[in-house]
Amino acid sequence: MSPTPDADAEDLYEPAERPPLHYAEQALLGAVLLQPALLAALEDLGSSAFDSPVHTAVFAAMNDVPAPKKATVSAGLDWLNTVLAKARQQAPGLSPSYMHTLISACPQPQHAPAYAVVIRAEHARRTIRLHAEQLAQAATDTTVPDRPRHALTAADALARHLDQLAERFPSHARPLPRTPQPPAPQLTDGDEVRETEQWLLASAVSHPEQLQGMRWLTSDDFVDPVHACLWQSVTALAHRRDPVDPVTVLWEAQQRGLLSTGIAPAAVIALLSTPVGSADYWGERLLERNLLVRALHAAEQITAYTADPANSVHQLVTGSRRALADLHTVRSRWQHATRPIVASPSSAESSTAPRAGPRSLLTTRTAPAPARRPSAGRVP
Repeated sequence: MSPTPDADAEDLYEPAERPPLHYAEQALLGAVLLQPALLAALEDLGSSAFDSPVHTAVFAAMNDVPAPKKATVSAGLDWLNTVLAKARQQAPGLSPSYMHTLISACPQPQHAPAYAVVIRAEHARRTIRLHAEQLAQAATDTTVPDRPRHALTAADALARHLDQLAERFPSHARPLPRTPQPPAPQLTDGDEVRETEQWLLASAVSHPEQLQGMRWLTSDDFVDPVHACLWQSVTALAHRRDPVDPVTVLWEAQQRGLLSTGIAPAAVIALLSTPVGSADYWGERLLERNLLVRALHAAEQITAYTADPANSVHQLVTGSRRALADLHTVRSRWQHATRPIVASPSSAESSTAPRAGPRSLLTTRTAPAPARRPSAGRVP
């Protein structure tokens, strides 16, 4: 059925079912149109907090147009027409009939502060969702040179925003949201990651002395459960200072039940016998991948929280902080892994120089640091 001629122009483009926020915005605007003096109690409410562009334009015009000094019918009508003309500069489709619709949509003008609470809460929900979307975009952006730092910068911006919201909104009786969590995402191809894990394991077996400085890598950073068990076996042998080679690692893995999964012993020996590059390089690549996956997972968790209208702002803040805390655990290990290595003075330089004669060139020259980059290309 075609719309009637006197229908509001805005209704022709609005969905039939609107969220509670729509009615709260209408009620607040109608309250101010009825009693412009209420604007003094809404100074901390900005026009950007409104979800509807039309309502944003109307509220911005209300703040730009001076309120009438006398509460008379003629003064109020003149003020309404001035607000309408000002708002049409941002919303050309705004009609005079919709201004009267706003007035009729207000149940009680004295409840304007309560309507403002609803608007602020939903605005906070949208801003949290926006920050979460930016975090997800940063975690999946392959065009930046330093992906972990790019993602962590977005996570820090989200954390600061949560701190600001925590000061504005009161606590809630149920602090944690009950929204189901989405499954953990996968950022890279599984075969590519498993190949990286194989190179790491073979390099670690070939140079077990590097494992002492790789405590920042755990079995949880591995995608393949077989590779995770082999990493536990290698690090256990190195921690006990037992001999490390493909045979001893295979025996240790058997004690941990690896062979019960169906993998052949010959396959394990072959996997551990083809080292490529250095173990710490491949370890950093795995940890980098885990960091980005955790960042994306935190973003998707927070987005799911904001999509659930049953969650209050306090629940959104608490749940989002917990999601970022899971990311922070990996972040701490990442920072430890990528911390610049401080070169310690060599024993030759720290020893006392002879009293007579120049110091030998052999004692003043330090050995070059071993290359940490493998001959193979970097895995994106």
